[in-house]
Amino acid sequence: MIHSSRQLSRAIRKMARALMLVGATAWLAFGPHSQAIAAGETSQDQFDQRVHDYILAHPEVIMEALQSLDVRQREAEAKAASAVLTAKTDEVFRDSASPVGGNAQGNVTMAEFFDYNCGYCKRAMTDMLDLLKNDPKLKFVLKEFPVLGEGSVQAAQVAAAARIQDKGGKKYLEFHQKLLGGRGQADRARALAVAKDVGFDMAKLEKDMAGDEVKQQIEESLKLGEALGLNGTPSYVVGSDIVVGAVGIDALKGKINAARCGKETC
Repeated sequence: MIHSSRQLSRAIRKMARALMLVGATAWLAFGPHSQAIAAGETSQDQFDQRVHDYILAHPEVIMEALQSLDVRQREAEAKAASAVLTAKTDEVFRDSASPVGGNAQGNVTMAEFFDYNCGYCKRAMTDMLDLLKNDPKLKFVLKEFPVLGEGSVQAAQVAAAARIQDKGGKKYLEFHQKLLGGRGQADRARALAVAKDVGFDMAKLEKDMAGDEVKQQIEESLKLGEALGLNGTPSYVVGSDIVVGAVGIDALKGKINAARCGKETC
């Protein structure tokens, strides 16, 4: 799921920058006219009309500018995310506060940033379970990324407190599957009900939820996801690759194999 407000903001910035490119293109095309304006030989209105007529006659200029901008932006974002990942590899893959599934000593680690209210995350959970079942050398790290409202933040707080109580992670993973796999909106009440059903100490859970450790874990995970340029859930980090969206199990297997042996099929 894409964060709509952020997507809209980026789209507006992209259009503004594209229009600047169009303006630059028009200036190049009408450079002599701009000089004529300076010399008083052509009025600004005449120049503006010529630019206007040119764009109407060549609307593909706007599309070309947008495409060029999109390529540049993607390249810049990928470069920036790669630099962040290099600097924060331990935070992504080896953070002791993050729950781990599969083989803790596996030769490939995949981290998933998720939100308990993300419908795509719910469907993608079967991918995680299939990967863990069929790949005994895979380490799977779960990262809270509650970006879909207050209910998501509340559910993440319960989950983080559950992790504090269950260092081994077995009960946490049961909690995680039940909450993410259940129907309806995830919030504090529903997450607490699931935690009680799984068998957590509820008094300790609520105490830990109010503590600084839970708050810090969630804030750090959100900052990490933002720094990596993640704009959708689920998002995955595998080796040096960042994958945004529920791309499906085959694509994830390809990324795992690339991290393991350098090609999509090992």
